[in-house]
Amino acid sequence: MRAVTLDSVPQTPALADVPTPRPEAGEVLVRVAASSINGFDAATAAGYLQGVMEHRFPLVVGKDFAGTVEALGEGVEGFTIGQAVFGVVMKPFLGTGSLAQYVTVPAGYGIAPIPDGLSVQEAGALGLAGTAALDSVTAVAPAEGESVLISGATGGVGALAVQLAAARGARVIATARPGAEADFVTGLSDATVHLVDFTGDLPAQVRALAPQGVDAVLHLAGDGVQLAGLLRPGGRLASTLGLSADAVDGVTVHAIMADTNARTLGSLAAQAASGALRVPVTATYPLEQAPKAFADFGAGALGKLAVTCS
Repeated sequence: MRAVTLDSVPQTPALADVPTPRPEAGEVLVRVAASSINGFDAATAAGYLQGVMEHRFPLVVGKDFAGTVEALGEGVEGFTIGQAVFGVVMKPFLGTGSLAQYVTVPAGYGIAPIPDGLSVQEAGALGLAGTAALDSVTAVAPAEGESVLISGATGGVGALAVQLAAARGARVIATARPGAEADFVTGLSDATVHLVDFTGDLPAQVRALAPQGVDAVLHLAGDGVQLAGLLRPGGRLASTLGLSADAVDGVTVHAIMADTNARTLGSLAAQAASGALRVPVTATYPLEQAPKAFADFGAGALGKLAVTCS
């Protein structure tokens, strides 16, 4: 099969032919129709996960997948051949990723049906970013009217978090540069989204909107310690970037590791299918152009970059 691979790290991902995987006991073989680029994939290619997770080369990259069930491993129940599914590849090692024509995934975790009303392309860009966004918003649990500063609002996780926080009635303050970034963020929700330019005096801009400090922060980009300093006493911060409670005082810090269980995936898919949540795909690439998608991702592309794999 064709797949996007790494022969070592750090390395630029490239297209290659590799053996089609076979499902082991408890696994599902999925014919992949769509995937997307995530920060995790870029970090893998950059070599940042060396020593953190086992790497098996040639390493097929990719976390998100959407497609149809092609085969079932021994003992798998609850799925049928031809069923439309999506999710996130969750294995204790790196090597059998989803930026490929086929992928094997555990049947018990990281996979869920695609509901009617959700396109395969949207499903293929939803799993990891959607889960990280939902877990982050859930962790800080904004009440209606509370202020939430979302740093990194123009990325895939941030763009989904803006919508999820606004849907809870939170007063969303989001980072974006004037121009295309600002237009993108304000177009994510029918609710008012207040913008702050992270290239300027961010603290002054935030304090102008929330003089007593914001109630919650989502640390998806930027300086976590600086962002924590913009919280009111007793505020809450969720970080997907490893900020620890030891680094800040007087606030509650939640370290976010996306929990891509079937219940969370199903909730996200239902919201997206109903139109309550928009999967912010801004560009789509064929599998052959996945290396360009990685380059565009690294250059700071807005929202989610989808990849068609079939």
